[in-house]
Amino acid sequence: QVQLVESGGGLVQAGDSARLSCAASRRTFSTYAMGWFRQGPGKEREFVAAISWIGGSTGYADSVKGRFTISRDNTKNTVYLQMNSLKPEDTAVYYCVCKIQYTHTIVYDAAEYPYWGQGTQVTVSS
Repeated sequence: QVQLVESGGGLVQAGDSARLSCAASRRTFSTYAMGWFRQGPGKEREFVAAISWIGGSTGYADSVKGRFTISRDNTKNTVYLQMNSLKPEDTAVYYCVCKIQYTHTIVYDAAEYPYWGQGTQVTVSS
């Protein structure tokens, strides 16, 4: 079992930056592919970004490409989501996810991730 705890959400203004963090409980963190999903008000859950088990590959939703960056620090069992040039449409609950994976394939399907954090709210005001 893996526990994921997100932090870093809050209220920001359009154009601002914010960084989300997700700390994982397992020491074998480096063997997990990590990702972020989000669900905005009245919207379906959607993929945001993912990173492979040792950071060899990353993938992004088109809506955040060029603005968001996912990274990981395996020495701290932590994955980050740096969000720049935030827009009101980025307002959502952001969820950290992970799955055991030993390849660099980026997984975009939420159903493939068995472990989810509790979510952190990001609100972008216009």
